[in-house]
This record gives sequence, C-alpha cells and structure tokens, in this order.
Amino acid sequence: MHSTLIVARMELESAAQVARLFNEFDQSEMPHLMGTRRRQLFSYNGLYFHLQDFDAEDGGERIERAKTDRRFVGISEDLKPFIEAYDPLTWRSPADAMAQRFYHWNAE
Repeated sequence: MHSTLIVARMELESAAQVARLFNEFDQSEMPHLMGTRRRQLFSYNGLYFHLQDFDAEDGGERIERAKTDRRFVGISEDLKPFIEAYDPLTWRSPADAMAQRFYHWNAE
C-alpha cells in the first residue's frame, strides 16, 4: 500500500463543506480510477491534513493520469475557497504540499 499526506491550511469552520465535497467526489468512480482505498481528513489549529491510501506504489502515477479528468479538476476548484497552500510562495501543485514519511511500522 502507498500513502500520501497533504498538509495545507483550513479554517475549522470549513470542515463540513470540505467533507461534503469529498463525500460527493468519493461516491463517483474517481477513487477507483486513482487507486484510492481510504481517505481521511484531519484538522488541527488551522492546518488541514489529507491522508490517502492507495492500492499499490503506482498511486502517484494514477493520480497524474486522473488530473485531467473533469471531476478531479472540479473538486480542486471547489476546494479553493476552503483550502489554501501551507506555503503559497512555493506551492505549484499538491506535490509541493506532501509530507515526507521518515518512519513506518506495520504489525505483521
């Protein structure tokens, strides 16, 4: 399984709208096309954390292919009023907001 964690900024008051947008998105076939197995959204002190688990290591490649899909473009636009880049000066794409995992453990 492959996981990504996107870190951004979000006001707590926006959580319900963001959850609604992702709920609608996740009811479509897009998660399947992207290989998404689980999505979790968290907030803490004005920060937004988007944890996504994928079927396999090719999750990033599948997302790259999905980026031109109208549904992917649509949710990205719909989220703009609620989610802002953690560092707007360096942000060019979601890849610029991904946390780097430096430790991993699984129970066998």
